[in-house]
Amino acid sequence: MEKIRIILVDDHQLVRAGIATLLAGELGFEIIGEATEAKDFFDLLKVKQPDIAILDIALPGMSGIDITKKLHDDFPGIRILILSMHTSEEFIFNAINSGARGYLPKNTSRKELVEAVNAIHRGEEYFAESISNVILKSYIKKAKSDVQDEDSSENLLSKREIEVLKLFAEGKTNQEIADKLFISIRTVESHKNHIMARLELKTTVDLVKFAIRNNIVLL
Repeated sequence: MEKIRIILVDDHQLVRAGIATLLAGELGFEIIGEATEAKDFFDLLKVKQPDIAILDIALPGMSGIDITKKLHDDFPGIRILILSMHTSEEFIFNAINSGARGYLPKNTSRKELVEAVNAIHRGEEYFAESISNVILKSYIKKAKSDVQDEDSSENLLSKREIEVLKLFAEGKTNQEIADKLFISIRTVESHKNHIMARLELKTTVDLVKFAIRNNIVLL
């Protein structure tokens, strides 16, 4: 089985060592490089080809947000997971808008870190529950002050798809949705992909926004 190749970018050696230790027990993962700052990281990319970069935000010189934007523009094949102590709305949305596919706080568990890496490698997005709650609260606040009407596009969705959308917008994981609806994770992923395609949505943020504005998630 081909391993998921990962580069870690954090200016604290102990943090990098801790992340590497958490992932070392996973047979499908391979840490192919570590960097303390942007220059070291981009030098590594000249000789290494990671699938995923795990980035801190607070880095010397270029921030993790700026690195994410450059990666998104110049290295679109590399998927980005932010792992940071900064969990405010500003940092989260800047990361998402720059192209991050996932966001975890630094106190995340090994299980969730592994789950996030696997999900992002499959082409999904992954946000810790605390991060999803920040996103949800932000859009609730915006929706309350937004007087613009929006088309009732939820009519395009089946009853089951609306159930999946509602649970997802509430911050539930794929596994939690699958357990709640007594369906497989693969079926949940299929529903989510179909919802996003049918509604022409591109990101998780768009999906949450749609659910709130169409009263699928009540304010």
